[in-house]
Amino acid sequence: MADINATSAALLGLLHDGPATGGQLVASAEAAFGTFFSVTRSQVYRELPVLADAGLVRLGKRGARSSQQYVLTAAGKKAFRQWVNAESGPDHIRSTLILRLVNSGTVTDKQRAELIETARARYKEDAATAKANAREAAEAGDPIAQAIADFGHAYARAALKLVDAVENA
Repeated sequence: MADINATSAALLGLLHDGPATGGQLVASAEAAFGTFFSVTRSQVYRELPVLADAGLVRLGKRGARSSQQYVLTAAGKKAFRQWVNAESGPDHIRSTLILRLVNSGTVTDKQRAELIETARARYKEDAATAKANAREAAEAGDPIAQAIADFGHAYARAALKLVDAVENA
């Protein structure tokens, strides 16, 4: 598996912290980079068997309710390092807010207003969380985590600006 996709790379990166089940990987992904790179439960459970078939992960312990741990292999570590060191190519924003706004002409004015208010509340919360994360990262002396949290804060503020502009249009 010379070329792994970004979702596989995300999972391999998370497995560097130790064995994990699919559910644990979903939760870890949300905590680690959910603001910037979404990984759905269905993506995780679709990718894990592919990674196992390629020898990049192996099955670990069976847990409660038939949960299955996955363990990163040496080949998985190597593939992940190759992915990290490869040219990243263009970034793509995958915003459900923008998709909904683009198509908001198909809903009532009341529904559009609710969409805007819901988005505003979410991005205010995201901005506050990112600001707190940046503060924690600064206190911990982690400039990379701080820069990522600062980016998250700026992104949330930009989304709020978008919501305000659309509301006033």
